[in-house]
Amino acid sequence: MIKSFLFFMVIVVSMSSNKGVAALDYKTALFAGGCFWCLEPPFENTDGVIDVVAGYTGGHVENPTYEQVTSGSTGHYEAVQVTYDPARVSYAQLLDVFWHQIDPTDYGGQFADRGTQYFTAVFYHDEEQRRIAEQSKKALDASKIFAHPVITAILPARIFYKAEEYHQDYYKKNVLQYSMYKMGSGRSGFITKTWKKNNFSFVEDKTVFVRPAGAEIKKTLTPLQYQVTQKEATEPPFDNKYWKNKKEGLYVDVVTGEPLFSSTDKFDSGTGWPSFTRPVDDENVVERQDCSLFAVRTEVRSRYGNSHLGHVFPDGPAPTGLRYCINSAALRFVAKEDLAEQGYGKYLRIFVHDN
Repeated sequence: MIKSFLFFMVIVVSMSSNKGVAALDYKTALFAGGCFWCLEPPFENTDGVIDVVAGYTGGHVENPTYEQVTSGSTGHYEAVQVTYDPARVSYAQLLDVFWHQIDPTDYGGQFADRGTQYFTAVFYHDEEQRRIAEQSKKALDASKIFAHPVITAILPARIFYKAEEYHQDYYKKNVLQYSMYKMGSGRSGFITKTWKKNNFSFVEDKTVFVRPAGAEIKKTLTPLQYQVTQKEATEPPFDNKYWKNKKEGLYVDVVTGEPLFSSTDKFDSGTGWPSFTRPVDDENVVERQDCSLFAVRTEVRSRYGNSHLGHVFPDGPAPTGLRYCINSAALRFVAKEDLAEQGYGKYLRIFVHDN
C-alpha cells in the first residue's frame, strides 16, 4: 500500500513538473493598438497563443483605472499582453497579426479613438524582440501598402497593469456592443478595405553573425587585420586594399561577415581610406565616443563582431553629409555577382539601376 502511494505521488509530481517546464517555455509579447477590446479576438484566435490580457502600460501612475487612462492624464497606452508558445507561433507571426488590426500611420490615435492612450506601439522584452519588431516595421513600410509612413513606435516594455475584469474578453461578454463599436469606430471597414486588396507577411531575417573566440580571431586574421579590428590601430592611407576599389558589391566585417557598407555609398574622400556616406544597414554599425589622440571623435564598430572599423566625420557629401572613414583591414569585399552565393542575396536590390 505504501509503495503504491509513493508510486502515485511520483507520477503526480512528475506530471506537475513537466507542466511547469512547458509553461517556462512560454513567452510574452506586448502590443498597443488603440482600443484593447479589438486586439483580444485576433490574438486569441491565433494558434499557439496561450492567453491574452487587456491592460495598460507605459504610463507614470501605478495601478491606473480605466477612467484615469482614458482621460489621457496617466501616459498609459491601452494594450494587450500576449502569452504564447514559441514552438507553435513565432514573434514575427504575432507582429503580422498586430499589423493587420491597426492603422500604423495614424499619429493621433486609432480610428474614432483619439489621444495618446490610443497610440500604437510594440513593446519589446528583449533584444531579439526589438530586432524582429524593427525588421517587421521596416518591411511593412517598404511594402507601400499605406500612403503615409509607418509610425508605430518600437519601445522597451514597461510595467503592465491588468485592466478591470469587465474589459477582459469584452467581445465575448458583450457581442452586440462590441460589434457595433468596431464597425462604428471605422476599424472594421479600414481592415477590410486595406487587406482585401493587399497582402503582407513578414519573413524574419534569421541570419546570425557570431563573434568567434579571441584565439580563433587571432588565428584567422592577418597581423594587420588583427591590430586594426582588435587593437584599434589605423592602417596606412593610400596603401590599403580597398581605398580605390570601384567594383560593385558589399563591404562586410572581416571577422563576422555582417554587412556594413555598399559600393553605392562609397566615394573618393581624398584621404586614402575607403569612405562611405552611410552604412548599408544601420543596425550593424555602432558608434561611440573616442577621446584618444587628445581629441573627441566618433568611433565606428561592428555590432556583432565588435570590430574597430574607423571613424565617422560630419564633412561628407550629400545626401547624409557624413564621411565614414573605414580601414580596409576591417573589411571583406563581396562582389555583386557573388552576393547570392555567399548569402547576401537580399542586398542585390541595391544594385538594380534604373534605365
